Amino acid sequence: MVRLVVGEKGTGKTKRMLEMANDLADTAHGSIIFVDKNKKSMYNLKYPIRLVSLEEYPVRDTKSFIGFLCGMIASDHDIETIFIDRLLSLTDLELEGLTPMIKEIERLGEIHHVQFVVSISCAESELPEALKRYETV
Repeated sequence: MVRLVVGEKGTGKTKRMLEMANDLADTAHGSIIFVDKNKKSMYNLKYPIRLVSLEEYPVRDTKSFIGFLCGMIASDHDIETIFIDRLLSLTDLELEGLTPMIKEIERLGEIHHVQFVVSISCAESELPEALKRYETV
């Protein structure tokens, strides 16, 4: 399952994602991972949540990002939820290419029983039509 956190820059998407991750940490039975561009969120996450900072890895485009997600999932069969903050800024992805990327993430989640929560910086009205079917939080 993929859930989207959508809003323009500065509307509190990261704060919402941090709250969701921390709330989930209290009841989760599996691993929770928070993927971000840097380590700024480290002290805002509860101890059991693993922060993965992409500044430490050579992930620059959509293909390497999907491979990176696959590697994380393959190395930890207990992953329950992966939070991905600021997806558009993590890769070379533009709003037009967002739909195939989200569908690929959804496919990974279905195969491996992992839930994804992804934040996207754009106005809800700009969200591609195909992505409006995903639950937004």
